[in-house]
Parts: sequence; C-alpha cells; structure tokens
Amino acid sequence: MKLFPIYSSIFIFFFSFSIIAFSCGDDNGGPNLPPINDSIVSLKDASPYPFGAALSISKMKNTEIYNQVVKAELNSITAENAMKMSNLAPSAINKYSWTDADFFVDYAEANHMRVHGHCLVWHNSLPSWVNSYNGTKAEWIELLRNYITTVVTRYKGRIASWDVVNEALIDNGTPRQTIWLTKIGWEYVELAFRFAHEADPDAVLFYNDYGQEYSKVKLAAINDTVKNLVKRGVPIHGIGLQMHTNINQSAQNMVDAITQTAETGLVVHVSELDVALNRDKKPEYVINPTDVATQKSRYRSIAAAMCQLPESQSWGITTWGVGDPDSWLKGSPDFPLLFDMNYKPKSCYQGVHEAFAALK
Repeated sequence: MKLFPIYSSIFIFFFSFSIIAFSCGDDNGGPNLPPINDSIVSLKDASPYPFGAALSISKMKNTEIYNQVVKAELNSITAENAMKMSNLAPSAINKYSWTDADFFVDYAEANHMRVHGHCLVWHNSLPSWVNSYNGTKAEWIELLRNYITTVVTRYKGRIASWDVVNEALIDNGTPRQTIWLTKIGWEYVELAFRFAHEADPDAVLFYNDYGQEYSKVKLAAINDTVKNLVKRGVPIHGIGLQMHTNINQSAQNMVDAITQTAETGLVVHVSELDVALNRDKKPEYVINPTDVATQKSRYRSIAAAMCQLPESQSWGITTWGVGDPDSWLKGSPDFPLLFDMNYKPKSCYQGVHEAFAALK
C-alpha cells in the first residue's frame, strides 16, 4: 500500500486580513469574544497531518475570500459534490460529465494540494437512470465495475485516496437497504473496493461512515465489518469517520471513536468534520460564550486525538466546508465550522492550533 506523504510546507502563510472579535448583533451572530491572534501560522503549516476541507465548485470559481482562505490554510481538499455519481454520470450509462471534477483536480495540483475523492458508491446522489435501471445481477455488477473503473482510471495518480463505499451500515450495525444491496447483495461492498484497486493500485481506499462518536454499536460494527473484509483480502486501507457531531457529544466519545478505529491497524481519516452548536435545531437559537467554548474544546480534542496516531495511520482531518456560510446544516441558526460568516478564524480554529502547539 502506498501512503500519500505528509505535506511539508515551504512558505508560512499568514492571513492578510485582520482578525476581530465577534460582537453581539453583527452578521456573524456571535457574542463578544476576545480577538484571535492574527499572527497564528496556517493550519497546514502547524498540523502534523494533512488538513483539508470539502469545497464547493461554485465558490472556488466565484468567491475570492473563500479561495484566499483555502490556499492559505489547507493542503488537502475533497469535492463536496463534484465527484458524486449524480454529477459525474447525470443522464445515462456510459455518458460522463467531467468538467467540474477536472476543474477540481486541476485546482488542487496548481496549489499543491492532495485530493481525496468522494465518493464512488453511495445510496444517495444517484442519477435517476440508476434508480430506474432494469438489469440482472450480473448486469448490475458490470454497471458498478464500469462506473468505478472509468472514474478511478481517469484520475489515476492524481487523486490520492477515495471514499469507495459510503454509509453502507445503519445505526444498529446491519446493512443499509440500498439499491446496491437489493440488486447485487452485500458483496457489492467487496466488489467496489476490488474494482477501485484494480483501476488504481496506489490509491488509498476508505470505507466512510458516520455515527462512530455517538454509537458504540455502530463503531464496533464498522470496525468489525471492515476488519473481516480485510482478512478476506479485500483492499480496504482506511476508515473514514465523518464526525458530523455537536457540542452535546462528549469529547471522550469523539476521542474513543478515533482511537478504537485506529486499533484496526488501518489508516484513519476524520473525513467530514463539523461541530454543531444548535443540536436541537431551535429557530430561536442565539450563539453564546459557553457554547463557543465547548465547540473550541471539542475541536481541540479531535485534533489532539489525531495527533496521537502514528504518522502512517493518520490521513488527517477534513472539515465539511470552509466557513459557516458553507455549512450543510440549514433551516436553523448554526455555526459549526472553523471560519465565520466572513471567513475569519473563530475560537474553534484556535482550539485546533492549541492541539498542535501542545506537541512542541
């Protein structure tokens, strides 16, 4: 297995914009908090492992401050949507749309960033033609093979790693009822990894899922499932913990999820991190210093736990979005990411740096 090297930095990037305190009534919706030191080194330069985010193609093309933060802070990027099946093969079998994915990979290479591919097989983001496809089991397997082989081969040597299968288990640890399970059977998981490995033997291949920090049952099921597949020679190299979590979840549960996943001996990736403040999705929620301090602590704990892993096992941290405007949490006030509504670093950003500083 070839592991993508930890990036070493040549330049130290500093923010060129001033860092200010949150203030009540401003467009951040934040409380009065002390300013963050504007001379903090970037995440990518401070981190002992790759630090990244899921990116929006639209914002990459159209939002300057977004790009400034991405280029200054990150050395690994994941496409939020551009590499999902509904985007790559939206209209028909064997008819692909590469524009956004090509742009994404070109952007990464131009800025010396690692690309993590997300995701090859999932029950969501399926084009309508897949849901209406009538075929035998053998034809469904060929569909899966053809799609994975085509996508992975196109980016062979350019995408370092892939989430090959995403969310195949439900919270009680049993297989999720998906079209792939219905048409092929549980072997679709094994086949997907074998097809991806055949297409790019050097790519690091992940099983990706959520809930490890809040369900010990699911955590154990994910780890046991993957270990059993690996024992049978299935080329799974790592486990992704999405870690869409919240301040009500204990820091110990988050740390346990990471350390117990590492006990599999596989590579560990915190792959879709955000820490919600408004866990109950209250429309009247107002951000407050207590919640902000807890969020900072949770981010610090997660970053510190990843620091404890052997370098060969740490694929790093990826947040699901750059700043709060990018969050997938809609419909009620929330501020789950490291940068605020103006893409300025928040207290939780400082928490991540505190985890890194403790290593010195």
